[in-house]
Amino acid sequence: DEAKNRRQLQTQLKRRRNCHFCCFIQKCICVCGVSLSVNLSMQTEDEDGEENLMENPYSVKLEFVDDPNFKNKVNYSYSAVQIPTDIYKGSPVILNELNWTQALERVFIDNRREDSSLRWQVFGSSTGVTRYYPATPWRAPNKIDLYDVRRRPWYIQGASSPKDMIIIVDVSGSVSGLTLKLMKSSVMQMLDTLSDDDYVNVARFNEKADAVVPCFKTLVQATMRNKKIFKESIMNMQAKGTTDYKSGFQFAFEQLLNDTGAPRAGCNKMIMMFTDGGEDRAQDIFEKYNWPNKTIRVFTFSVGQHNYDVTPLQWIACANKGFYYEIPSIGAIRINTQEYLDVLGRPMVLAGPKAKLVQWTNVYQDALGLGLVITGTMPVFNLTADANSQLVLGVMGVDVAINEIKRKTPTYRLGANGYTYAIDKNGYLLLHPNLQPKIINFREPVTLDFLDAELEDSKKEEVKTDADVVLCLPHHSSLGLVLPTYSENHIKANLSDQILQVQYNLPLSVADFESLLPNSFESEGHVFIAPREYCNELELSNNNTDFLLNFIALMEKVTPDSKQCDNLLLHNLILDTGIIRQLVEKVWKTKDLTTYGFLAVFAATDGGITRVFPNKAAETWEEDPEPFNASYYRRSLDNKGYIFRAPYLNDELLNPENDTIGILVSTAVEITVGGKTIKPAVVGVKLDLEAWVDKFKILASNQTSPTSDNRQCGPTSGCEMDCDANSEDLLCYLVDDGGFLIMSNQKDYWNKIGMFFSEVDPYLMHALYNNSFYNRKQSFDYQSVCDPVPSSNTGAAPRGVFVVRTTARPLMGAAIFVDEVEAEGMDSRETSCVTIQTQFYFTNINSSYDILQDCGNCSRLIHAKRLNNTNLLFVVAEKMPCNTCELEKLSQAETEFKDDNPSCEDMSAARYRKGPTVCYDYNLAVRLTTERTTQHLCTQTLE
Repeated sequence: DEAKNRRQLQTQLKRRRNCHFCCFIQKCICVCGVSLSVNLSMQTEDEDGEENLMENPYSVKLEFVDDPNFKNKVNYSYSAVQIPTDIYKGSPVILNELNWTQALERVFIDNRREDSSLRWQVFGSSTGVTRYYPATPWRAPNKIDLYDVRRRPWYIQGASSPKDMIIIVDVSGSVSGLTLKLMKSSVMQMLDTLSDDDYVNVARFNEKADAVVPCFKTLVQATMRNKKIFKESIMNMQAKGTTDYKSGFQFAFEQLLNDTGAPRAGCNKMIMMFTDGGEDRAQDIFEKYNWPNKTIRVFTFSVGQHNYDVTPLQWIACANKGFYYEIPSIGAIRINTQEYLDVLGRPMVLAGPKAKLVQWTNVYQDALGLGLVITGTMPVFNLTADANSQLVLGVMGVDVAINEIKRKTPTYRLGANGYTYAIDKNGYLLLHPNLQPKIINFREPVTLDFLDAELEDSKKEEVKTDADVVLCLPHHSSLGLVLPTYSENHIKANLSDQILQVQYNLPLSVADFESLLPNSFESEGHVFIAPREYCNELELSNNNTDFLLNFIALMEKVTPDSKQCDNLLLHNLILDTGIIRQLVEKVWKTKDLTTYGFLAVFAATDGGITRVFPNKAAETWEEDPEPFNASYYRRSLDNKGYIFRAPYLNDELLNPENDTIGILVSTAVEITVGGKTIKPAVVGVKLDLEAWVDKFKILASNQTSPTSDNRQCGPTSGCEMDCDANSEDLLCYLVDDGGFLIMSNQKDYWNKIGMFFSEVDPYLMHALYNNSFYNRKQSFDYQSVCDPVPSSNTGAAPRGVFVVRTTARPLMGAAIFVDEVEAEGMDSRETSCVTIQTQFYFTNINSSYDILQDCGNCSRLIHAKRLNNTNLLFVVAEKMPCNTCELEKLSQAETEFKDDNPSCEDMSAARYRKGPTVCYDYNLAVRLTTERTTQHLCTQTLE
């Protein structure tokens, strides 16, 4: 009887795992007890026996149209299907999946009709099939397509509750060669199934067990950084000794059960054991730690091809509510290391409707090119009467583009330096100006911690841990606002009457309006208009002149109160146009700019207008037409006085002989209205360097007039240092608050204007830093790309005290196939890395200082003084008579951070995580119910 029951059980399991038994006999497809009819005669086979679905007479050739909302060509009449390369697309299970998910197509279409703002609607199946809407050609890579929806961040987070996982790896002497390689690959694939909601530790065992990363004394969050550390250590594992399951399991149970106060997921607990086989069942360990409640699941994996008896491994899994898997070859790794998610999803099914909650993912790169997105996910359950079939069928997802969220924020009401941000329960950013990953189509989620995007301090730590912040999305993220005091108020113009007068050619403000026309630039100065979405029908363009013409054409059509326009943006733009035009007429045109050594004068407003006078100066104007993105504009708002900035350098140095070098000087316009201070604009000039140097040398000398007698000066002569008279012996510089060269009395150095000063005179920069004129701040950029280290003379960059922003064809529908496949690579060859960014900034020293720099065999006198109401430091120094100073050369260049020997404190330091608010684990009632109905199917893991 026992043998008969065993054979019946094996037959039942085989039928459940291999539905094609009934498919070929009954001409139907069945999954989990559900039969669906399908006409199999639609499938044909080519000479190699493979199905040639493209020759199907029922296939349809689709037409695609460009849709800027999806950044792709799409077809709104159909959904599309993607099947992983390593899954046979003609298997009955897959065909059945295509059949029943076809009904989703109508749901997707109806959803879009109700809400046209919806982006990708996706269903990811537990079998690996992805159905997405609208249809678009799959972005197939140049190499093998390894995309599997079950490995995507949104699927992992939506298919199960958070996990505390201990992975134990058998490294006894019998595990060697190919088996050891398979085991390492399997463990690393297992780590890839974990998200930032999960916690994990990995241990190796033979006669004894220890953590593969010695610094990880307990479970750590499954972040990208921690998983990378684990993988590096796993690759270094070596096989030796004998197998003792008890040592591995004891280590795992103690890690999971001991409350060390360290953060945990606090939900599903499990042990994953990878081994090549053994006879021990370690029953006494389970009796001590896990029975009778069995709160910790044990999954066992038999790795490699061998003749060991696997019965003990099967028993261990069944006795601890787990599952047994075999990984005989590399092809079985991906599938068998992710099937455990089906087991963890079952508590959600049994929880019923209350488990159908929308969960929001981390930010990640959309596989179909939408850019940065977050996805709202909801699990899909099989709720048929058969209790054994009540599993998670897959996950539904709807993408929300981060750019769409940005458009909903009041960007232009917050000013250039105000911004909104959102952080999720793990402290990662969903929205922030510094959230700018450089790798496109990167497969992993974009996990930038809030404290890594800002200059960390105690107040920001409080912001991250504060539970009373405003919720942006339910149970998911917190919304915050950063607002400078001068941006607490803004001007709100009401110009409806003036706009009407423009339309009907009445005298008032017509000239202001016409000053936007390109034919007025010669007399009124060149106008740049910020490319903002003033109206829905306004066509954006990268060419500013085209954008201006589009804007003017639209203004001739719309009414002042048109619902398709943003009245605040539109009215402020026209108000600023009139104000700046008056500046041109009453001030700029009345001055001879060459007398002052000006190449140009300019004004930029928060309404989006930038006017540069005269018109020819616009030919060399390289600033962003959006003032809120322009470095000079934002720095001027945050700093008092005049901000000097050298031109940005490209790969080549400036050529003073052929190029006119202009120094940009800007300052914020500060006004008080009704007792409230605002900064609605920035004005400035562009100085001709040569003319400015001539004037400055006289001002920085001991001459009262150009005809006065010159006096030779030196360290012992008792007279002032004279930058004009002694230009052959004295070096005179103006250096800005970031340590970049702005001016020099040495014409040979003019081609170095804009370089970091240490590249011009490393000894002098070191003396300034050593005498506390500058402080140095180092920060980490966690979104960098590992490129060759750039040369330090790449030129001045936006700087200041603020943070620098720095192969199978897819199946369409049930019988519709896409013929075109875009040959765009999904993976970039570049890899992400961490870089160190170094910034220099002024200290609080305001008085002048005399410094004697001693280099052993020689010395020189240095005089340095901060110039009031500017961001400049005036430095006068004797030329160095020797080159023997052995000093640190300061660098501002961004460099890759490589910590080959990190301290345990740095590696294991855990930041605050709020964590998920809902957990679906096995409570007592669920276990009692499932054990009564499925106790004979423990190896099928239906509990």
